[in-house]
Amino acid sequence: MTKFSDLNLGPKVLKAVDEAGYESPTPIQAGAIPPALEGRDVLGIAQTGTGKTASFTLPMISMLARGRARARMPRSLVLCPTRELAAQVAENFDTYAKHVKLTKALLIGGVSFKEQDALIDRGVDVLIATPGRLLDHFERGKLLLTGVQIMVVDEADRMLDMGFIPDIERIFGLTPFTRQTLFFSATMAPEIERITNTFLSAPERIEVARAATTNDMITQGVVMFKSSRKERQATEKRNLLRALIDSEGDKCTNAIIFCNRKSDVDIVAKSLNKNGYDAAPIHGDLDQSKRMETLDAFRSGKLRFLCASDVAARGLDVPNVSHVFNFDVPSHAEDYVHRIGRTGRAGRTGTAYMLCAPSDEKNFDAIESLVQQAIPRIENPLQKAAAPEVEVKTEEAVAEKPKRTRTRRKPREENPVEAAAETTPVVQDAAPTQDVAAVQETAPVQDATPAPSPSQEAETQPRNRGGRGRGKGQDNRQSHNRVLGMGEHMPSFIALSFDERRTS
Repeated sequence: MTKFSDLNLGPKVLKAVDEAGYESPTPIQAGAIPPALEGRDVLGIAQTGTGKTASFTLPMISMLARGRARARMPRSLVLCPTRELAAQVAENFDTYAKHVKLTKALLIGGVSFKEQDALIDRGVDVLIATPGRLLDHFERGKLLLTGVQIMVVDEADRMLDMGFIPDIERIFGLTPFTRQTLFFSATMAPEIERITNTFLSAPERIEVARAATTNDMITQGVVMFKSSRKERQATEKRNLLRALIDSEGDKCTNAIIFCNRKSDVDIVAKSLNKNGYDAAPIHGDLDQSKRMETLDAFRSGKLRFLCASDVAARGLDVPNVSHVFNFDVPSHAEDYVHRIGRTGRAGRTGTAYMLCAPSDEKNFDAIESLVQQAIPRIENPLQKAAAPEVEVKTEEAVAEKPKRTRTRRKPREENPVEAAAETTPVVQDAAPTQDVAAVQETAPVQDATPAPSPSQEAETQPRNRGGRGRGKGQDNRQSHNRVLGMGEHMPSFIALSFDERRTS
């Protein structure tokens, strides 16, 4: 078995490694450190959690121990995609360089320019920065990159995903052509191949695992989730998350919960706290001091659940994370590898669960295609717990279901005309009966046609339609008593001719 003492590291560096408790290097460290110490370019590909950070910090410290920094001209440069990863790299330098007199500066957003300018003016051996803040200092004339001897790009594929390609290319152009370049990443997209072919010179390629593979020490699972109604999906999804946490019991000592959107990070954290779970959010919109405070609380064990966006998916090293919950299926398949890599680190076991809604199935298929394995489906704990309760409720409902009683609705008010029409035959029936022949003899001839009854008269009245609907057949519904035209009362002027009207 290879030991750190076999890698030609300096004695002071070996002493710091031994004090940190590390005995033997990981495969990526054993493969990358020797060529890096020789001054060669290195392209390292390994899954997350395998010790890539030490693969470049240890050889850099050994090489930089010989020399001295100059003001505003750092001797080495480490580029990181996020503030958290940059801060973690700085912590690694503090751990491994405690017996070596090296200075460093951390250039990240959310920190005062004045403090960072003061560090650069004194001269630094190691400059750790995010691309945006580094270019801000350069454009302000506070920084020169012509003295960079070693340049490291950590999590290179994440740099590409976050749109840092133009910034990376510009930074490469500001550094000397003779620099030594180290590229480290968990995945290797074709675009990265193009960048490495452009800016790396005959790099030593170390690939200790197939690109985009997951750790075998991580137990994976996915719940295929479908909500009862579309508008209740978010609420039911949060209920499912809590049920998954409860189903793990004491095995879930702490966990990182990943969401795709920053707004969902805040909502999930608030929901967990409301239901008695100790949780806090972390994403790019929070102040740097708040983000670091939350991370420190999670690392120390004061915080049990960390709700995060993909800002925490790469590079964060919390060795004892027991679980990772993907509240959302990541939009980029590579992010799944990085997310679940927050657990099962340093040889430990871990558990990673994911919630997949029907709208996420396309992204889920891309993940299975990338990792080249089927993620096991697990049973929905809510449905499992609700099944027996439904049966009991059904039996009770059958036994105690009350009989339905029909309630007669209050009759609507009747039309007075119709009411009169209904009561009229009763009045006629109540009248004394007469001899039919006598009635015919005494009845006048003009009364041979019977008078219309009130009901018939009501039927002949035009319906009130609000002034609309005067259609065909309207005349047939006119009352018998209505006078058509002007009758016998025609005005005399109408009978006059046109000439008579003019002279009159």
